[in-house]
Amino acid sequence: MLENLGERIRKLRIQKGFGLNEFAKILDISPGYLSQLETGKTENINFTLLQRLQEELALLPLNIEPNDEATARLNRAIQLLRTLDNKDKVAAEFLIHNLETSIDWFMNKKFR
Repeated sequence: MLENLGERIRKLRIQKGFGLNEFAKILDISPGYLSQLETGKTENINFTLLQRLQEELALLPLNIEPNDEATARLNRAIQLLRTLDNKDKVAAEFLIHNLETSIDWFMNKKFR
């Protein structure tokens, strides 16, 4: 499992534009340990680190639902919004409001 988890960590880290050293510093771990996690060379990961990875990368799905792309993307967006809400409530509210308004607009436009 850690091999797949490590691959996912690396993929998401790179997608977010973090270098290995930079991301290790954010996580408060050594770059060597992060490298070992990403390559599956260690089986040791503590819960606190797993929580930090979840906060930074929305790494693990929290809800078990049908495995389709839309659901996965919505779950990731929810996790990102929760993280943003903890850092900047005004920005999170702005995004949520705009999403709701946009959905309402499209629903009304399509069904008239």
